[in-house]
Amino acid sequence: MARSTPPSGQSNENPPTTAGAESDNREVELLRVLVSRKGTQVDAQWAIHPQLKQDLRPQEWQEVTDLMAKVTAIVGTKFSQALTQADSDPPGNA
Repeated sequence: MARSTPPSGQSNENPPTTAGAESDNREVELLRVLVSRKGTQVDAQWAIHPQLKQDLRPQEWQEVTDLMAKVTAIVGTKFSQALTQADSDPPGNA
């Protein structure tokens, strides 16, 4: 689930060094929300980096789970509303 992304303009191979100090500016995806559509059905899911999950205490994990359930519900609802509106708009005349 997690992926390391090099900064813009760099590849994963041979990162540049600056004046004797190595620059290790990589982005790591810690949290992901995915909304997908199949016909009229909208599905919202979330995922967390496994190491982050391991580092959380049970109470913190429950709090993250509750918050992410709210996030996916909001994102899924907004996505569904946007799709409904887009589907109901009549085609325009060019």
